Amino acid sequence: MTTLFDFRGSTFSRELDGLRLNKQLRAVAECMADGQWRTLAEIAAATGAPEASASARLRDLRRLGFTVDRRRRSRGQYEYKVRS
Repeated sequence: MTTLFDFRGSTFSRELDGLRLNKQLRAVAECMADGQWRTLAEIAAATGAPEASASARLRDLRRLGFTVDRRRRSRGQYEYKVRS
């Protein structure tokens, strides 16, 4: 199996998780490619990934060299924008 991104972590299994996480990464990257601000809930709704996974994929995008901006939308809620 070929993966696009080399995920890390003691619980990561390339065989069990590689395809699913790469699909999530691709979906989050495509969702955020328009440069619009979105909350984790909005990213999750658009991609079908849980909010925690959307957050993790944003971190992965940072590791790939993208700039992920964050700002407060309302009390206790943040939104994110991805720039290459």
